[in-house]
Amino acid sequence: MRVVRRSCREGAKDAQGLTVVIDVFRAFTCAPLFFHYCAERVILEADPEKARHLKQENPAWVLVGEINEVPLEDADLGNSPTGIMEKGPALFHGKTVIHRTTAGVTGVIAALKTADEVLLGSFVMAEAISTYIRKLDPNVVTLVAMGDRGESPAPEDEACADYLEHLLTGKPYDPIEAIRKVLFQETAQKFLRGEKAYLPREDPLICLQRNLFGFVLLARTNEKFQEVKKISQNKI
Repeated sequence: MRVVRRSCREGAKDAQGLTVVIDVFRAFTCAPLFFHYCAERVILEADPEKARHLKQENPAWVLVGEINEVPLEDADLGNSPTGIMEKGPALFHGKTVIHRTTAGVTGVIAALKTADEVLLGSFVMAEAISTYIRKLDPNVVTLVAMGDRGESPAPEDEACADYLEHLLTGKPYDPIEAIRKVLFQETAQKFLRGEKAYLPREDPLICLQRNLFGFVLLARTNEKFQEVKKISQNKI
């Protein structure tokens, strides 16, 4: 197994083999929470206007999304795990969720064009992801750290890629150093300052938890949408 590292939007476009698109703050910490709260289906939509149109056509669906972190107009929620946990299963149980984000969702949709298989990546699913990959034993694994708005590297996504590479290959990983590098950088500090309601202080605390979920999320394209499939631990 050869592990290849890529970053940001250009890295997603270049993805090969089995690809993990990583967005720790916050898209792919949110996505497993949808399934935890028993959403029936999750649709990924990169275009914000198309996401809003889907919501207008299907009012019972739940729209979770943002543009450059600002909650999407007409959305039920912004892209915040704190907001999702505050709402809980009452909002999501049995529902279709439309998920739109600037980095993670757009990265997955780009990677689907070139990669053999695409997983959603974050700390909260890391162990399950590594178990799934080791079982498949692909020739090439591409880890795409989507970074800040898909434009520049972000320490939390690079740290998650480091952790996944550690789990897959045994490469040394220092969790204390990883947290130090993440917490004191702007991508975390903009939450911790508490200046904007749509950037809750609690979000980094949730996003940096490791291995909360024993399932993986596989992105796939069907006739109409890019959807997310949950693969439970007993099927990994």
